[in-house]
Amino acid sequence: MKDWFYTRINQVILDACCFSAAFIAAYVIRFETWPSGGDLRQMLNWLPILVVARLLVHASFGIYRHIWKFVSFGDAVEIAKSLALVSALLAALRFLASGSDAFSAWLRIPVSVIALEGLGSLAASMSVRGVRRILYLHERRAGSESGAPTKRVLLYGAGRAGIMLRKELETNSAYEVAGFLDDNPKITGSVIANTPVLGTGDQLPQLIAKFRVDEVIISIATVSRLALAAILAKCSRANVPAKIIPSLPEILTSHVRISQLRDTRVEEMLGRESVEVPGFEMVTGETYRGKRVLVTGAGGSIGSELVRQLVRLSPASIAVFDKDENSIYELEQELRLKRNTVPIHLHVADIRDAGRLRATFKEFLPHVVFHAAAHKHVPLMELHPCEAILNNIGGTRNLLSISHEFAVERFVFISSDKAVNPKNVMGATKRIGEMLVRASLNGNGARYACVRFGNVLGSRGSVVPLFKKQISEGGPVTITHPDMARYFMTIQEAVQLILCAGTLANRGEIFVLDMGVPRKILDLAREMILLSGLEPDRDIETKFTGLRPGEKLEEELVASFEELLPTQFGKLSLIEPQPCDTNALLDHVSELLQTAKTNDRKQAHQLLFSFDLAPSHESGNPGEQAMAASA
Repeated sequence: MKDWFYTRINQVILDACCFSAAFIAAYVIRFETWPSGGDLRQMLNWLPILVVARLLVHASFGIYRHIWKFVSFGDAVEIAKSLALVSALLAALRFLASGSDAFSAWLRIPVSVIALEGLGSLAASMSVRGVRRILYLHERRAGSESGAPTKRVLLYGAGRAGIMLRKELETNSAYEVAGFLDDNPKITGSVIANTPVLGTGDQLPQLIAKFRVDEVIISIATVSRLALAAILAKCSRANVPAKIIPSLPEILTSHVRISQLRDTRVEEMLGRESVEVPGFEMVTGETYRGKRVLVTGAGGSIGSELVRQLVRLSPASIAVFDKDENSIYELEQELRLKRNTVPIHLHVADIRDAGRLRATFKEFLPHVVFHAAAHKHVPLMELHPCEAILNNIGGTRNLLSISHEFAVERFVFISSDKAVNPKNVMGATKRIGEMLVRASLNGNGARYACVRFGNVLGSRGSVVPLFKKQISEGGPVTITHPDMARYFMTIQEAVQLILCAGTLANRGEIFVLDMGVPRKILDLAREMILLSGLEPDRDIETKFTGLRPGEKLEEELVASFEELLPTQFGKLSLIEPQPCDTNALLDHVSELLQTAKTNDRKQAHQLLFSFDLAPSHESGNPGEQAMAASA
């Protein structure tokens, strides 16, 4: 016996009753009385055959896999197809049977009976399913299991996504839908999915007051950033909270249901879809599972997210290394509250102190090192080039040297788009860091790589927290130049890129994420003002302050002498390591560090940019010379 028979026996019995009643009723209607004689024998002989046939065809169509309390128009279509097939077979027998013998007469069921039975079976079977759905909705409306009060909501958007959401909310007693809003005035006053379209977004304040609305749900699956910002601004002005349905790709890939509402996210200001690596944990897990991993700068935005994502990849342990004791303590407490089972080792130290670094390596013996510690603030580093050189270059050289000494298997250096054709101190120090990684390769099978990306939304020092603060204080929002543009990514994207780079690391390659096109900072600022429910240049002033020292109008991810090559990860590309004059590089780094220690800012700045940061012909074995010079 099929599984469906056991799990849906109640449905089978009810359908059998419906089919029997429909068949008998068809005969009674056809003959306008209870049939007799040959007609009665025909009805009684065909009744069990017909019922069994309909049940078997229903089962083959998967009808009994459907749940009655969620019955829909699609279910009705499938049931109609199943019923039509059996009715067609009956009609074929009726017209193909010839002769005057008793068997032929028995086969010839009246056409009107076949038609009436088919319609009756459809009506009866759909009626019992409809009753079950009505009872279910009544149960749901009677009160939620949690006892939470019902929210009255307006659905902003009466398209397909809005209709889908409306149907799902029918079974969610936490929400009571007052109606639709839609910016198409032509459909105002119409009824969609048994729900009235009450008006447009401009009427939101009046409709909220009239219908006592608690929340607005933005039910537009493919809403643009600017449209979303405008809708949220209307909601903010009407003093009503708003949520949004998941994006269309999330719904189509079945990652979420349309009724899983969320607040707006910083990712929606990217100007592109967030990049996700398919099978990320499976692909990277083998690289880091069971390994001891050290993360420098682990208290920062990137470093701390690196630790969070590494925990999910089951390393043997993680060394959290930073000179800011408060940030790594807070990270440890956060992981403890999440019941993290990976051992976390806290190390309060500075990468410029080679002695403390060596002691840490001796104690922890890392297999993998992620180097995220750096000074990244462009204008501040222009004012303090000696500090940038000592930390970003000196600290990186220390870390590379000690990683070689302790035979680290993988080393990933976090670089920046500002390292491409650098015009500022921070970018130049990052470019030299990339070159040092290349120069530190050795023949012991260690895998080194660099990761280059743009601005990280929401990280320390990024424009998003600054703009939020300025908007909350009433403005003005300060922008250096109206044409200023930057590449943006989220912290989660950046860390996935770093972990994938560690997996693919080999010969000092530079890995780059496909970050779309640069976004104008002015557009980003205006959208953030709109998302706050305010009008740019009316409620919040936008003020241009002029380019700061070291700033470029636009950044680049790839230099003219570099070529992007594909990797196994679709949105991740690599740049082959360029040869360099290792002896000259190491001599220059030593001179830079000596000058920086004297705090001669002018000389340090001149010396930093006196070195050719584009590749030239390499001389000698880079690994041997680098390690000899660092020893």
